[in-house]
Amino acid sequence: MKSLVTGATGFLGGALTRRLHSMGWDVTALGRNPLRLNELKDEGIRPLRADITQKDDLLATCKNQEVVFHCAALPSPWGNYEKFYQANVIGTRNVVQACLKNNVRRLVHVSTPSIYFSYRSHLNVKENDPLPEPISAYAATKLLAEEEVDKGFAAGLAVVSIRPRALFGEGDTVIFPRLLSRLKSGRLPMLGDGENIVDLTYIQNVVDALLLCVESPANTLGKKYNISNGEPVKIWELVNRICDELNLPRPTRKISYKTAAAAATAIEFVYSLIPYSPEPPLTRLTVSMLSHSATLDISAARDELGYQPKVSVAEGVERFLKWWKERH
Repeated sequence: MKSLVTGATGFLGGALTRRLHSMGWDVTALGRNPLRLNELKDEGIRPLRADITQKDDLLATCKNQEVVFHCAALPSPWGNYEKFYQANVIGTRNVVQACLKNNVRRLVHVSTPSIYFSYRSHLNVKENDPLPEPISAYAATKLLAEEEVDKGFAAGLAVVSIRPRALFGEGDTVIFPRLLSRLKSGRLPMLGDGENIVDLTYIQNVVDALLLCVESPANTLGKKYNISNGEPVKIWELVNRICDELNLPRPTRKISYKTAAAAATAIEFVYSLIPYSPEPPLTRLTVSMLSHSATLDISAARDELGYQPKVSVAEGVERFLKWWKERH
């Protein structure tokens, strides 16, 4: 099967690319990180350095491809809106148009459940639940990206989308590494009451979901599916487990959500006054994620895609910790 993976130098795109290669697929890895592309090349995978915001490049790249996996995105809690728009909206528009013009058999699109969340707890969210006002440029532009996918579907493109929640595992560059950085510095207090539950998703389970979308039945086309491990965990109990495994001190200070949110609001205001400012050390989004509960209803993915998480959160965390220890 000939396939193209956008965002192949990212966490999910890289894991998917390697799985496809191991299955004998003829896969092209598209990305912008030359170091990661060279790593994939060394593994026998065809690399392609390209920018999805450049329409002409994508038109040529999608020629003769049977399946395109669109994993590329700019996922950050902070940054210039125009950069998010270019990467997430224009990039997705270009992918959709390239697939249509090249008669690609199927597009599998990676969206995000970030579009569901606001600064409160959300439990068992379904795909068709009413959406709040987006709380970040990332969420806002990924929602617009879904509209680009919908337009492609209306024009005849066979496309299925997933909204995977909080990916973790070997190769993670975002969730656990950020957490560990704060734990090592002793700058992570317990936010909220410590009882909030969250959904996580082990990386290879998400890869399984993407592969299911390739051959899913006609009634799945045009739809978006929540993906998670389907086993919510208490986030602060997980933090304590990680601390114990890595011989790090457990967070002892406790700060209420109200106090932490007020501090984050003030910090964000200061950083917003700085042109091209880096991400603030504390954001309202981070405070909300560590203080509130957030879980998804994945029954549609189970029933219509046949999705079944194979690796539990506990086993996934164990695999991540083993990988982390080997490299640090």
